[in-house]
Amino acid sequence: MQVKRIKRFISGVLLLDKPHGISSNGALQQVKRLYQAAKAGHTGNLDPIATGLLPVCLGEATKFSQYLLDANKTYQARMKLGQTTTTGDSEGEVLEQKPVNVHLAEIEKLLPRFTGNLSQVPPMYSALKHQGKALYTYARAGIDIERPPRNITIYSLGIDEFSGDELVITVSCSKGTYIRVLSEDIGNALGCGAHLIELRRTEIGEFKIADALTILQLEAMSLEERDAQLLSADCLIHKLPPVHLDADSAFYFQQGQAVWQAKQVHKGQVRVYDTERNFLGLAEIDSDGKVAPKRVVVRSAVV
Repeated sequence: MQVKRIKRFISGVLLLDKPHGISSNGALQQVKRLYQAAKAGHTGNLDPIATGLLPVCLGEATKFSQYLLDANKTYQARMKLGQTTTTGDSEGEVLEQKPVNVHLAEIEKLLPRFTGNLSQVPPMYSALKHQGKALYTYARAGIDIERPPRNITIYSLGIDEFSGDELVITVSCSKGTYIRVLSEDIGNALGCGAHLIELRRTEIGEFKIADALTILQLEAMSLEERDAQLLSADCLIHKLPPVHLDADSAFYFQQGQAVWQAKQVHKGQVRVYDTERNFLGLAEIDSDGKVAPKRVVVRSAVV
């Protein structure tokens, strides 16, 4: 008889180094199983061929995941020049092949055209929804859906390596940027075409891949050791100013009630703590100085 595991009501943020070959949701489910967590979510999808930083939110931390979804990101991408594919990456079928007669100086001169504020058309092979279905389901059926261009920003774009028909670049960009599309656009501008063969996310906001753990590392740990790897849920909103409430105000705040706190200098969104520096949630201070709860955490579950 199989024993059913009891789910744990645990919260925090794990910086995961997602392996190659599985979806972000697949990686999420493995982390959720290892922590025996009742609730989990990730902050920014990575394709199965991609590796790298995937923050996983457990429990109450999921309430603040949007802040990382909106954060800037950094990737290292390896492109194969001279070939285009149906998906824009190595998982697709080759559409066209051209000779590569490109020099490093030519690439260096070209790349500044792909920095700054740009307009990018999302790829058909993506999880974006159209009438309730992901675009890739239409693409697999041979149906092309018109996609409006989206405004993105490439903050920096540098060459790490260039050898023959392979180009490695590091890209710092805004949310919503498709590195597959960027690779295709660079290949088209060079006149030979290109597709993405490797992608690794190295930064999200201020979180870095050097601080992430692999699934294999987590599997080798005890449950207590895994728990010790979790970051506090408030790390997701650490850029917001802090507000500390007295015991009475903290009680009513946790009941979902707006409270008034004397001598408040902040306006707008803040992160809220009690007198013992326990994280209570996200609030917004109005013009009257009231601290109105927007996201309240359950204290017993917060790391």
